[in-house]
Amino acid sequence: MADDSREDNRKPTADDDVTEYIGKDEKSKGLIVPGQARPKRMYVIPVSNRPFFPAQVQPVVVNQEPWQETLSRVSDTDHHMLGICYVETPDPDNQVPASDELETTGCAVRIHHAQQENGKIQFIAQGLQRFRIVQWLRRKPPYLVEVEYPEEPEEAADELKAYTLAIISAIKELLRTNPLYGEDVKQYLSRFGPDDSSPLADFGASMTSAPGRELQEVLNTVPLLRRMEKVLILMRKEQEVARLQAEINEEVNDKVQKHQREFFLREQLKVIQRELGMAKDDKTADAERFRERMDQKQPPEAVLEKFEEELQKLRILEQGSPEYGVTRNYLDWLTQVPWGVTSKDHFDLTEARRILDKEHDGLADVKDRIIEFLAEGTFKGEVSGSILLLVGPPGVGKTSIGRSIADALGREFYRFSLGGMRDEAEIKGHRRTYIGAMPGKFVQALKDAKVSNPVIMLDEIDKIGSSYQGDPASALLETLDPEQNREFLDHYLDVRLDLSKVLFICTANQLDTIPRALLDRMDTIRLSGYITEEKLVIAKHHLMPRLLKRAGLLKKQMNISDAALRQVIEGYAREAGVRNLEKQLHKIIRKGIVKLLENPDKPVRVGVSDLESYLGQPAFRKEKSLKGTGVVTGLAWTSMGGATLSIEASRIHTSQRGFKLTGQLGDVMKESAEIAYSYVSSNLKRLKGDLTFFDKSFVHLHVPEGATPKDGPSAGVTMATALLSIARQEAPTQNMAMTGELTLTGQVLPVGGIREKVIAARRQKINTLVLPDANKGDYEELPGYLKEGLTVHFAKHYNDVYQVCFGDKPRKGASVH
Repeated sequence: MADDSREDNRKPTADDDVTEYIGKDEKSKGLIVPGQARPKRMYVIPVSNRPFFPAQVQPVVVNQEPWQETLSRVSDTDHHMLGICYVETPDPDNQVPASDELETTGCAVRIHHAQQENGKIQFIAQGLQRFRIVQWLRRKPPYLVEVEYPEEPEEAADELKAYTLAIISAIKELLRTNPLYGEDVKQYLSRFGPDDSSPLADFGASMTSAPGRELQEVLNTVPLLRRMEKVLILMRKEQEVARLQAEINEEVNDKVQKHQREFFLREQLKVIQRELGMAKDDKTADAERFRERMDQKQPPEAVLEKFEEELQKLRILEQGSPEYGVTRNYLDWLTQVPWGVTSKDHFDLTEARRILDKEHDGLADVKDRIIEFLAEGTFKGEVSGSILLLVGPPGVGKTSIGRSIADALGREFYRFSLGGMRDEAEIKGHRRTYIGAMPGKFVQALKDAKVSNPVIMLDEIDKIGSSYQGDPASALLETLDPEQNREFLDHYLDVRLDLSKVLFICTANQLDTIPRALLDRMDTIRLSGYITEEKLVIAKHHLMPRLLKRAGLLKKQMNISDAALRQVIEGYAREAGVRNLEKQLHKIIRKGIVKLLENPDKPVRVGVSDLESYLGQPAFRKEKSLKGTGVVTGLAWTSMGGATLSIEASRIHTSQRGFKLTGQLGDVMKESAEIAYSYVSSNLKRLKGDLTFFDKSFVHLHVPEGATPKDGPSAGVTMATALLSIARQEAPTQNMAMTGELTLTGQVLPVGGIREKVIAARRQKINTLVLPDANKGDYEELPGYLKEGLTVHFAKHYNDVYQVCFGDKPRKGASVH
């Protein structure tokens, strides 16, 4: 390093100004001509954005740590030269790349005007000449290498001139598309002439925005013609990018100028119209529009006062004020509520019956209940203050019945779902202090219906939620109370709203999740599931015509036989509603359309034997009634409708007394099983069973379909009969099902869901039923077609169940064995 250092070997500290060591004699030395000073040893630093070229003069910024020591040592040399090498992919977590990551070909630069600030060192780098690293003398900062300077071979003058002119032409083209290159060109011309081909090629490469790797390939190329060829390719790409950018800018500018021109013309037109009295400003137009809307309604005095107050505020506020927008939105909502605007009800029971029969098959009891409701309204001249609740399994037509009621009355219909609603502001509105505040759903319903007496359907009221934002179910208490909803207060409007003329119809799948206080305010109408005959009529009269119309098919193009429809109902869509039945029929139609497209002249006929090719294997096989000792069929109610439930009891061993329950039973059902076990054990003598059976038997009671959770008290008599059957070693009467809650004294208590349970028994072709005597009235209310062909026994005490199941009477006397 002796030949590369001054006699003064003092090294700068971190607090020293690097300029002191770099720029002492700069005024006297002036600029260095390339090739003038070529040291054999040189310090190098890495750059990561793009390589540095010999023809460049531009600022370079490096971190003070770890490169201050390198620059300090460079300042101690006579030549003030530094090597800059490109690093393609530097490690972001490591400021010091490994020496083998640096490219072997770099650019020797002279540093000028070094400055230190905020942990950075900035200096002007004057590119001088290419170098190639021959040997690494120090592989840690400050990097020191031994270099050589490759010489350019002689090239043909004609070719060289042609490439030079081509590069000059490309530079001129870039200057036309991007004038920012002008300063770089002036700086270059101050150092080189246009005939200096080698610097010209390097300068052309530095003007492009090519990737660092492509620029490094230019730096690596020493032969001038090959280098100029690569530079021309990069400049052509740059010209194409610049051309596209210019086109995009021109297109954007045209659009902006067009919009600006239209804006100015509109503003000028407004001013001219205002001066001639032909138009008003936006504020006046808004105020007059709100006044015109309110004049067409009959609002209460309090609403009118609020309107005048807000309208006066609107006239005072500036249009650019945020408060102006809030007030304008409020008046917009307030004037769109149909104050005092009502539609006339149609009280024609014959027409109402026709509409209900047209839209729905079956549900005769539900239709009768609705006709009674409409008849009451006809008698008193209005239908108001009424809240109906339609309860039933999915797919039985609750929503469509609500729409039919609106049609029968001639009222507007509005529906929204409460399922998953967790914010009470959805019901009562947001306060106007919040950004984006809006009225509640009931105000929105009245606005859309444009009358104050629509039919509003609240769907899925049993699935309403609650959260930290409030309890919507509690907010509904005011809305659904005929005594309170005359003065319903929406938080956004902040005026009283009369909802007493609205007919509210709610729907639910079950009553358990509806708060009791809310349930008390509603008149409940139950919709049970459909039996096969009803589903068959619905499929023929409603589902098939609707699906054919939706698919654009004629009835003669596709036909499904009655037998096939019955098989679809019993084998693929056995649930209470008809939604899944519609899906299965739609599937048949889709596959039938494929056949029609393949053979348009041949109509599609679907019979029972074709169903497996359309729908696959049936989801429900014809169930064999479980029979034998210890097996009894019970009747259950679920949110999907009624279901039959076989209960099995068996003695496992006789080594010890025990009782085991399986079948994923709930707590109530487990208690029913314990009660049945205790009752039968204590009454074996009277019920003619083996007196010592339970003393030495481990009994297992199982309810099949273990993956399905089950709960409820209605299986008490069924479990007791199964246990008594194994104690007597006698099978009960076959083709029979039962339901009822059992007490420890043998009383049979009433249960719910009688209609659904009867339908489930008919679906399984069970014709003998045992029901609690207290449910006799529920059974008598069922339509005749559901009771037809059934033999029903009503039980007050388990003795009545015993007589039906085992054909004799129990003994009299004590119950303990």
